[in-house]
Amino acid sequence: MTSKHSQRTRLALALTAASAFSFALTGPVAQASADGTRPECPRILDCDWVPAAYQQTGDPADKETYGNYDTSNRPQTNKIKFIVLHDTEEDFATTLRIFQDPTRAASAHYVVRSADGHVTQMVKDKDIAWQAGNWSINSQSIGIEQEGVATEGAQWYTPEMYRSTATLVRYLAAKYDIPLDRQHIIGHDNVPPTSAAGTKAMHWDPGTYWDWNYFMTLLGRPTVPTAFPGSQLVTVNPVFKKNLQAFRDCEKGVDLPVQASSAVPLHTEPSATAPLFSDPGLHTDGSAGTNCAADWGSKISATQQAVVAERKPGWTAIWWYGQKAWFESPKGTRTTTPTGGYVVKPKAGRTDVPVYGVTYPEKSEYPADFTGARLGTPLPYTIKTGQSYPGGGVAPTGYYYAPTIDSSFPYDHTWFPGATKYVTVQIGHRVAFVKADDVDIVRAH
Repeated sequence: MTSKHSQRTRLALALTAASAFSFALTGPVAQASADGTRPECPRILDCDWVPAAYQQTGDPADKETYGNYDTSNRPQTNKIKFIVLHDTEEDFATTLRIFQDPTRAASAHYVVRSADGHVTQMVKDKDIAWQAGNWSINSQSIGIEQEGVATEGAQWYTPEMYRSTATLVRYLAAKYDIPLDRQHIIGHDNVPPTSAAGTKAMHWDPGTYWDWNYFMTLLGRPTVPTAFPGSQLVTVNPVFKKNLQAFRDCEKGVDLPVQASSAVPLHTEPSATAPLFSDPGLHTDGSAGTNCAADWGSKISATQQAVVAERKPGWTAIWWYGQKAWFESPKGTRTTTPTGGYVVKPKAGRTDVPVYGVTYPEKSEYPADFTGARLGTPLPYTIKTGQSYPGGGVAPTGYYYAPTIDSSFPYDHTWFPGATKYVTVQIGHRVAFVKADDVDIVRAH
């Protein structure tokens, strides 16, 4: 029988459509459940509590096989430093039913309804939802599911949904001291894999049609110039309604309608006919990137930051997954905004700095008698001499060990802090981590 830990690493929230739950909306009110539990929501949101399943799914003697989350005591056990935004790929009612089915091994802390922005909390903030496909991120994050289908974008991503999600994110960020920036407020498409082998299994929601500029403005963090023109550090900032892009749903084999998007295509050379950029972890055979909506390496999103590597008339190159990637930046068209901030670069003498998707302790940092140690391995990307990437924020190091439903193993449900310091970098479409001893963090010019 598959253990819940292996289920996590290949967690795929394949959520599907129906409609069974309905809520009478009489104005913003936090609705208590039958057991008296009240949702952890700001008062101005219409919000209720429907608990996700927490129960065994097989032999009663097998305490390792259960769903759909892990109990903890955050932020006392460890900090919450990320908020992860998803889309459900299902309707709202079906999503709730899936999270109430312990055999699905999936959950999120909150689900937001498309039509009216109603919020249902399903996992308490203190506990760890199985939501991001990366246990290190799961243990340090809160997950929010938006009702919708990524390839259908604006049909689901309504103003009501944007406003409710933004209100909830502001509330959670203030409560847990989470920075309101794009290295901490991330999409599922920004979550790194835990290993090179797991890269292709990562998800790409909420997708190319989520309006990140609008959302970050609702958070009170609009993209505005904070540096002089020609700055090394830029924020991608196209006008959403004018940034019309043609992508393809490669899973269904259909071209998607040309529509407004947060995504800016990336090429290998400063030419619209040059191949699209290829994420080496996604295209392990060296093939070119594609215009598939799910091909995250061939595009950068509005509100993501990047370091300029070169400029040519009508084109800008940035450092991206260890190489130069080019996007169109016609004169007189807003594509980027000059940005002040910090960048990460290799320390003198370092030619290739390894990049990680987790911030686990070193083997020597676990107790000598602990047999469940989880260790990090490098991803298929490095930061090379002469390159730099946005970032520098400290990422908490540690591993939360929770193999059973009832804490029946030694050290069960324990947070193991690590002494090794990691910092966050935006090396490509996904955030990642590097060891602080390997890099210098400097102010961008």
